[in-house]
Amino acid sequence: MPHIHTGSGQIDFTASVFIVYGNKVLLRIHDKYKFWAAPGGHIELDEVPEDAAVREVKEEVGLDVKLFGGDRSEIPNLKNFDTSRELIPPVFMNIHKINDEHRHIDLVYFATTDTDRVAEPDNHEKSDECRWFTKEELLAESGIAERFKCYGTRALEMLGSKL
Repeated sequence: MPHIHTGSGQIDFTASVFIVYGNKVLLRIHDKYKFWAAPGGHIELDEVPEDAAVREVKEEVGLDVKLFGGDRSEIPNLKNFDTSRELIPPVFMNIHKINDEHRHIDLVYFATTDTDRVAEPDNHEKSDECRWFTKEELLAESGIAERFKCYGTRALEMLGSKL
């Protein structure tokens, strides 16, 4: 997607998803920046963040996911308010520098999936590698940034199963 904001000091909004299957979390080598990261990308102008998160996962790794926090059973009935929609909150948010002129505000979601079968696209978003990491593997991998280790570990602690 083209960047939403242009000019000096631009900030775009993105969504990242740490997907858990069993006792592993999925990371991919980012197609443009060549580092380990969770699937994710820019939030389009006409999207809410949770929809962007689900779309980016499907586009990048071909998985259907259920976002953590998606149980709306305790949310008050708002059917009389047609101008309102409850959103799934991200688990974390951060702002990070892409370059001297560009930053991202990233909404970090956790999710589960019913399969570990990644289906990468044959287009510009194809990763150099996708890999499911156990907590031990994630922490031992020297090529993963600390924030991704932190988010991945927390996602495993919250959503992982004891196999």
